[in-house]
Amino acid sequence: MNWKYKNYGNNEIVPADSKYAVFIGRYQPYHKGHITLIEQKLNEGRPVLIMVRDIEPDEKNPFTTEQTVEMIQKYHYAKGHDSVKVMIIPDIESVNWGRGVGYEMNEFTPPENIGWISATGIRNSVKEGNDDWKELVDKSIQQEVIDYLDMSANLMMFKEEIKASGL
Repeated sequence: MNWKYKNYGNNEIVPADSKYAVFIGRYQPYHKGHITLIEQKLNEGRPVLIMVRDIEPDEKNPFTTEQTVEMIQKYHYAKGHDSVKVMIIPDIESVNWGRGVGYEMNEFTPPENIGWISATGIRNSVKEGNDDWKELVDKSIQQEVIDYLDMSANLMMFKEEIKASGL
């Protein structure tokens, strides 16, 4: 189940153990759509660097950056993916590059059978108590998704109470 891709840069790159395929995202939560894309590179024998944008939690991004990193690391550790690194980067407004010197620049399009997966839909399903989301999030991190969403909801309520009290 490979994602189709279009290369905008150097398509003559030879995979090397020392060169990483980079992925940037919010991963709110890390789901099977993300996983299939990243595992596509892992299955090609390429190490992967997952860069998690450092964003403030809000309604659309309920997980802290640290919680997101923990979920991603836990999943890849459980799968024995030793060639995956996860790092936090500052929030970004764009991804830019000059000439494709020394690396590929690929735009991936998901296969139809997973292209519909939505992190927003997963979060809403968890909040509604509907267990259908569990098919979309690996078992190794499902409990973290539930726990972190509960923590996020409690934090949001606490912030609203403080705001309402005028403190």
